[in-house]
Amino acid sequence: MNTHASIQIGHSACPHDCPSTCALDVEIIDGRIGRVHGAKDNSYTAGVICAKVARYAERIHHPDRLLKPLVRAGAKGEGTWMAASWEAALDRVAEAFIKAEERLGSETVWPYFYAGTMGLVQRDSIDRLRHAKRYSGFFGTICTNAAWTGWMMGAGALRGPDPREMAKSDCVVIWGTNAVATQVNVMTHAIRARKERGAKIVVIDIYDNPTMKQADLGLVLKPGTDGALACAVMHVLFRDGLADRAFLDKHTDDPQGLEAHLKTRTPQWAADITGLPVADIEAFARLVGETKRTFFRLGYGFTRNRNGVVNMHAALSIAAVTGCWQYEGGGAFHSNSGIFGLDKSLIEGQSFRDGSIRSLDQSQTGRVLTNDAAALHGGPPVTAMLIQNTNPANVAPEQRLVRQGFLRDDLFTCVHEQFMTDTAKLADVVLPATMFLEHDDIYRGGGHQHILLGPKLVDAPGEAMPNLYVIEELAKRLGVADMPGFGLSAREHLDWMLEKRGLGTFDSFKAERWADVQPDFDTAHFVHGFGHPDGKFRFRPDWTNTPAPNRPPASIGIQGPHTLLPEFPDHVELIEMADPEHPFRLATSPARNFLNSSFSYTPTSVKREGRPELMLHPEDAATLGLGEGDRVEIGNMRGEVILHVKLFDGVRRGVVIAEGIWPNDAHERGEGINVLTGADPIAPYGGAAFHDIKVWVKAA
Repeated sequence: MNTHASIQIGHSACPHDCPSTCALDVEIIDGRIGRVHGAKDNSYTAGVICAKVARYAERIHHPDRLLKPLVRAGAKGEGTWMAASWEAALDRVAEAFIKAEERLGSETVWPYFYAGTMGLVQRDSIDRLRHAKRYSGFFGTICTNAAWTGWMMGAGALRGPDPREMAKSDCVVIWGTNAVATQVNVMTHAIRARKERGAKIVVIDIYDNPTMKQADLGLVLKPGTDGALACAVMHVLFRDGLADRAFLDKHTDDPQGLEAHLKTRTPQWAADITGLPVADIEAFARLVGETKRTFFRLGYGFTRNRNGVVNMHAALSIAAVTGCWQYEGGGAFHSNSGIFGLDKSLIEGQSFRDGSIRSLDQSQTGRVLTNDAAALHGGPPVTAMLIQNTNPANVAPEQRLVRQGFLRDDLFTCVHEQFMTDTAKLADVVLPATMFLEHDDIYRGGGHQHILLGPKLVDAPGEAMPNLYVIEELAKRLGVADMPGFGLSAREHLDWMLEKRGLGTFDSFKAERWADVQPDFDTAHFVHGFGHPDGKFRFRPDWTNTPAPNRPPASIGIQGPHTLLPEFPDHVELIEMADPEHPFRLATSPARNFLNSSFSYTPTSVKREGRPELMLHPEDAATLGLGEGDRVEIGNMRGEVILHVKLFDGVRRGVVIAEGIWPNDAHERGEGINVLTGADPIAPYGGAAFHDIKVWVKAA
């Protein structure tokens, strides 16, 4: 920690669910934080962070933070609470868990968590309690499943070129991610390539968002049609002699079969599906075919469709056809999550995990909690929950079912939170949680190559306590505190993990601040072969047998209409197609000032976003008799929501965008946008299709 005048500078890492995982320099003034800055000496963060984290003081010092344990005093969801001591509150939670287990067996308890913090100790210690007690497993499908699965089907390993190589590229393709809003450091390196090398920036998305405004070539297509665009691009590459046949013959499984398959996937065929002009498809294909140093930065957004796995695999396949993997500044990148090698076995209690215990699908929370037999996978109903790091009453699909489930009289719920979220409001016990600057943890950057330390920098307000404290105290009360991994402090866990990785101890790593673990060029660029056993990139995936980080556990099995997945890259109409009753297709894209639901309580974020709105093409609005600011009701078979019209010509007609996620009570009827999203899984390994929703639209 450096001192300058009365301001101390502490060093940390952003804990939120964003691939950038920025290295941070934090102003500390008399025990409170001031402005937060990106670390200039971290080569990926490069001094740039998003505005919502820069003003983190608004969040950490917010007057509405939870400061003491609360126990429900009235009906569920009524909002009547009594303060309690930590001892009494934890005793009540443990008693409820024990009673539930005695009545229905251990699988009736469902520890539930996600990515509100990405710190490995504070996020993942809940699994140690889960495995020790044989509670139901948690299959976390709400975010990465479709993207990671599609990538693995082609490349076979979850890694790629050094993301800093974007600055050395001659063409950066930003596909399916609004990087300006969701991972600003992508833009740092892409813009550097433009300034220093004259690189072209291509942006592919479903609306004219802030990233699109940075593009030399912007392609706005219809949701769920990315596979068609990718196939037409590869058609042109083969047709015009721009495919690298030597690379294809050496490094891919069936280039001849792919070329034959693509004969009918012409630019006109793709134009009819995507809504793009043929000329734009041809121009994009020529650009990437003639520019060897093309870097494909593939995001998550375009995979959140029911054909999302196919879309990712198809887009990834372009890099194999051009052979751009061979060049510095070339190749494709989605996530480096496979490179870090941090051993979480002690944190997660892997030594006592029992694979026969059933797992439950996060995306199907509403169905699980309303006792849908298929969602329960042959086990008992869920009657007790501990929830950390997530807000399912707001962010999970089929929101009406989720709320209905949480309101069950026979369900006991403990929520450990920083604010009174939509989920906390439905709990029986609410415990106050620390924020990332108030506890010790370690982070890894999926969008880059750094392992970063986040030591405690300030004291927590009131009685807020870290996740690890809750897990340890419940372990004592539930009789498992003597099992391996329990009884250790966060720093002791970090010492164990860092030493196993050869990175020293907490104290020595604190001085280093981060470690760069980027693989060498040949490994990152798959020079000696891709991650499959035969070393070949797969144009013909084995959709149901390919290993992937989030392959479903045996108790859940292969997901969705997997028998309809194509032999080669293609467009498959597994999406929720518009129909006469639902003529519009809705995507729930991220808002610039929110991150899922995490920043929806900070004043500046709320002020800048304004209110929940529906981006509607002016011609569609005219047809419906709607004008700017009008109240509009959108709905489908799952429910309906009221928003306000924002006229916007940056979408294809028939496509509407609702940026979020807003708290449920920001909407007129107290129900949020996820009333409209479905929980049917994406084939083949699951996931939620948040940008794949058919709706009707009418004046409210």
